Amino acid sequence: MSVRTRRDQTCTWCGRPVADTGSGRKRRYCRQSCRQRAYEQRSAMKGTSIPDDAIVLTAEEASAAADRAFEVRCAAEDVGTAVTEGADSAELHRLCVELLAKAHDAERLR
Repeated sequence: MSVRTRRDQTCTWCGRPVADTGSGRKRRYCRQSCRQRAYEQRSAMKGTSIPDDAIVLTAEEASAAADRAFEVRCAAEDVGTAVTEGADSAELHRLCVELLAKAHDAERLR
């Protein structure tokens, strides 16, 4: 799956999965509230030097995104340590599933 395809299947605002309607134009938002928040942000950015495609995060949102990235790194280190220590395949599988879940969660910005 290409990066473009994956992004088309997630909400432009929150990063949650967007249901495929099957026909017509692909949906950009998972729900009306996300569409409204995106509109409000675009309206607030008009007339500023901030680019239209910029993503503006609150300090709390940026901190949460950094925390999720840290969790991914820790989970990846756990997998590396388990491999080095010769963990069995069941343990490696469990750690990889956890790493994948954390990476999926880290993809969203809000």
